[in-house]
Amino acid sequence: MGFTKEQLLARLKELQIDFSQYEHPTVLTVEAQAKYVGDKGGGLSKNLFLKDKKSRFYIVSALADTKVDMKVLSQRLGLGKGGIRMAPEEALGEILQVPLGCVTPFALVNESARHVSLLLDKGFQSQEHCFFHPLSNDMSIALNVCDLDKFLKSIGRDPSYVDLEANPTVGKDQPPDLASFVPSGSTIQPDQPDKAAPPQDPTENSVPVNKKSVAATGKAAKPHTSTQNSKDKSVNPVHKPSVFSDAGLFVEEILNKTSALLLSEITEDAVKENGVNLGTVVAENIRKRLNSDLQSIATMFKNTAYTQGFHAGAHRNL
Repeated sequence: MGFTKEQLLARLKELQIDFSQYEHPTVLTVEAQAKYVGDKGGGLSKNLFLKDKKSRFYIVSALADTKVDMKVLSQRLGLGKGGIRMAPEEALGEILQVPLGCVTPFALVNESARHVSLLLDKGFQSQEHCFFHPLSNDMSIALNVCDLDKFLKSIGRDPSYVDLEANPTVGKDQPPDLASFVPSGSTIQPDQPDKAAPPQDPTENSVPVNKKSVAATGKAAKPHTSTQNSKDKSVNPVHKPSVFSDAGLFVEEILNKTSALLLSEITEDAVKENGVNLGTVVAENIRKRLNSDLQSIATMFKNTAYTQGFHAGAHRNL
C-alpha cells in the first residue's frame, strides 16, 4: 500500500514545508485544474510518466506551457528517437501507486518508485510557487522550488532541473546530455509486453515496441528432410510478428494512432471554442479521421492472418 494524500500532507508538515492546499473536483487535465487554481498565481505543472524499451521508468515534471518533444527527449537520454513512450496504465498503480491523472514528483515517496528517474523543468525555478497534485487529483498544493527540493532530499533524491525545450545535437562527438538520468537500477515490474491498457497521457504516435514482445510466437516445424541440422530456412522460416500478424501489436497500433489523434484534437483553442461540448466534438473528429486508417489496418491484419494460415497448412502437408 502506497502513501495516501493524508499521509503525504502530514509528511510535508513534519518537514516544516510551507504549502497551500486547494480542494477541487477531480481533474484529469491541466486545463481543468486551471479552472480552480489558475487564478492563484504561480505555475501549473504537467507530469508525464514514461517508460523506455528496457522497462526503465521516468517522471518528467514540467510547467504547463513547456513544450516537451518526446523524440528529442529520447535522443537526449541516449535512447534514440523512439526509445521512450508513455508508461502503461497498470504501471501507475504498480510503480507509482497512484491512479490515472495523479502523476506527481511526490509519488517518489513510495518505495516501489525508488528506481524511477525524475526530470524537473528548470522553468519551475523562476516561479514564485508551483502546483502539484498530492497523490490525488481532487486537490492541488502550491509550494516553492526550495520546499520541493527539501521534500525530494528527505526521500534521498537529489533534484536536478533541466531545460526540457532544448534540442542539442547528439552525435559521435556530442554525447546525449541527459544520459545520466537513465536509471541504473531495475524496477519491480517484470519486463513484459504491455497489454491493451490506455496510455496515461497520450502524446506520441510513434511508439517503440518492446524487443521482447516481438520474439517468435511459435517454434519452427521440423524440416521434411532427414537432416536435422539443415540450415535451409526456405523450408519453414520463422516469422517475427508484426503489427499485422500479432493481435497485441495490432491493438497497440490502434491505441497509438488514437492516442496521438486525441492529443492533437484537445488544444487550448478547442477547449475555449467548444466548452462543455468538447468531448462530443473530439469524438466525432476522431471517428472521421480514423475510420479509413483503421479499416485499412484491419484489412491488412485479416489478409496477413489468412496468408499465414495458408502457409502453415501447406507446410503440414509437405
